[in-house]
Amino acid sequence: MGEDQARLIDSLLAAVRAAPTDTTLRTHLAQLLVAQGRNEEAISHIAVVLQQEPGSESARALMVQAMGAPVAPAPEFDWQRAERELDLPVPTEFAEGAPAHEVARSTVRLADVGGMEQVKQRLEAAFLGPMRNPELRRMYGKSLRGGLLLYGPPGCGKTFLAKAVAGELGAGFLTVSLADVLDMWIGRSERNLREVFQLARRSAPCVLFLDEIDALGRKRTQLANSGMRNTVNQLLSEMDGADAENEGVFVLAATNHPWDVDPALRRPGRLDRTALVLPPDLPARVAIVRYHLRDRPIAGIDVTGIARRTEGYSGADLAHLCETAAERALLDSVRSGQPRMIDMPDLEAALRQVRPSLRPWFDTARNVALYANEGGQYDELVAYMKKHRLL
Repeated sequence: MGEDQARLIDSLLAAVRAAPTDTTLRTHLAQLLVAQGRNEEAISHIAVVLQQEPGSESARALMVQAMGAPVAPAPEFDWQRAERELDLPVPTEFAEGAPAHEVARSTVRLADVGGMEQVKQRLEAAFLGPMRNPELRRMYGKSLRGGLLLYGPPGCGKTFLAKAVAGELGAGFLTVSLADVLDMWIGRSERNLREVFQLARRSAPCVLFLDEIDALGRKRTQLANSGMRNTVNQLLSEMDGADAENEGVFVLAATNHPWDVDPALRRPGRLDRTALVLPPDLPARVAIVRYHLRDRPIAGIDVTGIARRTEGYSGADLAHLCETAAERALLDSVRSGQPRMIDMPDLEAALRQVRPSLRPWFDTARNVALYANEGGQYDELVAYMKKHRLL
């Protein structure tokens, strides 16, 4: 720490002693202390600020930072707002900092995914087994054409599984959603989609992950906009058209609403295989709770006991459960002025507050499973719902 910074902090300490109710001065002092790694000193000053101003968002954020929790990144520039203020469209290529597609490398492996053995077996049969045994693949005529559709209720790990497949293959990982493709200019959405597939082909072996495929590849009979129908047509062409050369490109897609995906996308050569990703089982819930508590100060937590009491919770629900428990401990630390560990009473209180969020999805799925299960494509879902008395 430089001498100037040290003198400034000493001056602010003296000023705070002279004016102990000046929250602005005390907050500034706490910011400097956090920047210098003197978090315990900073926490004591922030606690005083929050006692006087309990609703101060800046003080709460500073307390989270001082206690070592991650701070949300600053929001990106709002180009839509700029367009409205200028009353002019800003083309994507002229928007400084516009997001570009990047092929990443996944470090996740299937071993990192707790439970979900049936899904892992389906992924092994569809992609991983044939890739690891090229001679046997050729002997049995196993094709790597087509893709796999991961479907199921929201927040249950479909994206995490896609990253695990990329990690197992040692392949690049490129994720795409409707927001990455859709453009207001005629023909631009199709061009964007074509460029995504071209990037995946150049980066082969590559897992191309189409997130929320029900939005990107929605049933054309449900689309009133001709531009969106053209985008679906382009997607069909890129996946299995005459000019599509997708050797080394492994297409995975995810959706919460498979019944809204255009049937043409589920024909052979496209998303012709499916895997149902259900709410996490007990081993998966144990792994998820441990994951979300791993970097937090905890004491006396019965993770298995918590997991047993959260059947039917999604992975996102469990993350929210841990966040709620951490927030309770944080606010208690603020009130007392002394940081403390997250303990079982915090998790117990969070369990009373956070309830499973998947019932509406299963209510919708029930009608589809009962009345639109053409060809038995939702038999696995029907079996799960019967077992858990959701039908």
